[in-house]
Amino acid sequence: MASLAAILDRQNFKGMGFRKDLALAMAVVGILVILIMPLPTYLIDLFLAMSLTFAVLVLMTSIFIERVLQFTSFPFVLLITTMFRLAMNLATTRVILSEGHRGPGAAGHVIEAFGEFVMGGNFVIGIIVFTILVLVNFMVITKGSTRIAEVAARFTLDAMPGKQMAIDADLSSGLIDENEARRRREELSQESSFFGAMDGASKFVRGDAVAGLIITAITIIAGLIIGMAQRGMTFAQAGDTFMRLTVGDGLVTQIPALTISVAAGIMVSKGGMTQATEKVLFGQLAFYPKALGMSSFLAASLAMLPGTPALPFLLLAALSGSAAWYINKIQETAKKKLEEKALEEDKETGAQAAAAEEVMTSAPKLDQIGLSLGYGLFGLVQENPGHNLLDQIKFLRRNLARELGFIMPSLRIRDAMQLPANQYVVYIKEIEAGRGELKPNMLLAMNFNGSVDIPGDKTVDPAFGQPAVWIDPMYREDAMFKGFTVAEPVAVIATHLIEIIKANMPDLQSFSETQKLLDELSKEQGKLVSDLVPSRISVGGVQRVLQNLLAEQVSIRDLPTVLEGIADGVAVSHNPDVITEHVRARLSRQISSAHSDENGIIHMVVMSPQWVQTFGESTVGSGDDKQAALSPTDVQKFVIDMRKVFAEAAQQGISAVLVTPPVMRLHVRRIVERMHAQITVLSQSEIHPKFKLKTVGSL
Repeated sequence: MASLAAILDRQNFKGMGFRKDLALAMAVVGILVILIMPLPTYLIDLFLAMSLTFAVLVLMTSIFIERVLQFTSFPFVLLITTMFRLAMNLATTRVILSEGHRGPGAAGHVIEAFGEFVMGGNFVIGIIVFTILVLVNFMVITKGSTRIAEVAARFTLDAMPGKQMAIDADLSSGLIDENEARRRREELSQESSFFGAMDGASKFVRGDAVAGLIITAITIIAGLIIGMAQRGMTFAQAGDTFMRLTVGDGLVTQIPALTISVAAGIMVSKGGMTQATEKVLFGQLAFYPKALGMSSFLAASLAMLPGTPALPFLLLAALSGSAAWYINKIQETAKKKLEEKALEEDKETGAQAAAAEEVMTSAPKLDQIGLSLGYGLFGLVQENPGHNLLDQIKFLRRNLARELGFIMPSLRIRDAMQLPANQYVVYIKEIEAGRGELKPNMLLAMNFNGSVDIPGDKTVDPAFGQPAVWIDPMYREDAMFKGFTVAEPVAVIATHLIEIIKANMPDLQSFSETQKLLDELSKEQGKLVSDLVPSRISVGGVQRVLQNLLAEQVSIRDLPTVLEGIADGVAVSHNPDVITEHVRARLSRQISSAHSDENGIIHMVVMSPQWVQTFGESTVGSGDDKQAALSPTDVQKFVIDMRKVFAEAAQQGISAVLVTPPVMRLHVRRIVERMHAQITVLSQSEIHPKFKLKTVGSL
């Protein structure tokens, strides 16, 4: 729809000399003219026909669109159609009261035809039909649409912060790029504006129904007075003539109003749909053949009741039963084909491996990263272009390179028939590093506060081990309104994968990858590389330093500065750990920026003089082999104190770092990484003077 509209907009109806902006302005002015000037009956017939046709057009558009944002002009359409119907109400009322004494055709043939056809020549029947139409429109459709619009507007506005945070989280984790994030933000803004406008525009429909009822009552009373007082008609003649015309006019007006009200109800009630109405409706109703089977059984049971006409119920029982059997057969066939396809692919993989084994003359190549999928997760690999697993892995590789300077090795994805259908396993150097289970047609709702009070299947987030719930997609908005982070299955597996890779980056930073980084750098920093490698330090030594940095999530993207720090370090020691400390001091601006807030403040927990003294006295060894040999009692007490301080900071929403003297940072880190690897340990030399410090606790 959007592309067709763009084509029409580019063409601009040049061949017709048509200006859409002028046409719309003239149409609005024409509505105002109708309010003032009387219309001849042929124009009344034309405009009433236009009102009916346009109402059907709006209704069909609301049904066929896949998403409500494809019809964002709907609130404006409601305003224009309401103005037009009220203007026509005034025009027809003017004609009925002034010319109604001439007979049923005085107000045009459309009103006459509706009066004769719908009322059957009896205005009492017409009044009853008109009253029922008004009640249905006002008390059922309009009232329900107004309430849905109010709730949707409130929920949409309340959920905006959570949705914005979800977009930012996907962008920062590499699941989407800048263009996709910008598109989602624009879409979110349009969605909030649309439902906010619908909240107010629904009042047009409600007011239109009330106005139609009042105008009809006024016209009937005024017609009786004019007919008897000015035209000399009897009460029966005036009642038959003016009531017939007024009710016919009301029917012509209320049918388009009812149609537009139904369209408004469809628009506000399909907010969570992502496909056309008929696809969602029939797809969801037909997805459960058991429900159709139970409906068939109920219809057959009703047909057996004494006095009940059996034929309609038996016909419905046969239709619903046949549909249940047919849909169940289709689902079983599709499932069987999927299993057979997975089995054939597994056999082909095994045959290729056997053929390769026969001619193998060297050891098989070791996969650095592997991902095995159960057959129920095959669809995540290639379905939904732009949002499938392969695209997410591309974003993941790009994000790791941008944030940490780490070049992610190739990932091998394979099917594993031995796994349960919805389970996956991540391998690092062909050793299992993590596994999880997904529900492909559901969403994972996570609440990092620990509360999971939402309908669904309770589980544990595979990436972070937090309580989570698998929910139906229809509850996405409700979950986000309650503060949950909602993720699709592809995002869940991608997040788990990136966490595993980050935890194993030192093992994945191989000698060949380090050599490749140096080769690429030598084009611009050739003198630095040639002076340092291999005369002062080997490629393996550089690799060890990079591994140490990646182990603490320090970016190696600024490789020239890293090499400058290595050059400083090798002048003092050849121990990779000592050299790494010199590199970290060189990267102080980068490290400080990574652990500061938006105001440039680093929240820190400092070590008390007692603990500094304890670590200093427990240091044993000489030269580069110094180690902190704390007693088990001291280690336990240190860990308990550290947990308490950082827990208090976390309760205040503060992300703090532990700051130590430079000489003992490495010793403290070795203790901390075994107990709480997520706690960052910085030395005083790694804090750049540009950043401010704020103490939030002391050990």
